[in-house]
Order: sequence, then C-alpha cells, then structure tokens
Amino acid sequence: MALGGGMIHHNIPDKDTLYRSYMPFIKNGGLFIPGYTQHELGKELFLTLTMMGSPERIALAVKVVWLTPDGAQGGKTAGIGVQFSPMDKGQTRAKIETYLAGALDKDTPTATI
Repeated sequence: MALGGGMIHHNIPDKDTLYRSYMPFIKNGGLFIPGYTQHELGKELFLTLTMMGSPERIALAVKVVWLTPDGAQGGKTAGIGVQFSPMDKGQTRAKIETYLAGALDKDTPTATI
C-alpha cells in the first residue's frame, strides 16, 4: 500500500483477506483498508485495487465511511472503510462477490463487524 495525495494503492492477495475486508452492508459495496488512519470521514479518495494475483488494476473513486483508529478496543486493526462510488455502477462489488461466491454467508469474524 502506498499513499500519494488522495490516492490509495491496495492489493488483496487472497480470498481470506478479501472476505475479512469486504463490506457488503455498505451501499454500493466497500472495503476496509488497514493501515490508513490519517483520513477523515467523508473524504473522497481514488483507489487502485488489485486482487487475487490478477494483473488487472481496478481504479475507482471511493469515500471514507469508516474509521478504526490506532489502539482501537478489542484489538481491531487500524484503518479506514471506503465506499465504492455509484459511478462504478456495481462493477467492483460484482467482481468481489464473484471471488467470494459461497463465502458471504459465513459467521467468520471480519476486520469490520
């Protein structure tokens, strides 16, 4: 992960990491991105995302909708939750849900709720 201005580059290497990061309960879908704590709620960013070893880079606008600060209760990982822009028209959400087919009904803890 690297940050440059209002841009975040994030790689999700495997299905387990994707499952723990995905936020299906956010309108348009979203991801929890660990390590970023300097952003404010409502801030708009540009995300480039790679997943599951694919060479494809997904580029989309996102908005910060969740903050987990350093030292959060319960040992939660610090980071931000971002909501995918409606301009994405559900494309990123659909790709993620295809990768997670059959896994979204699990009761396994995630980095979000």
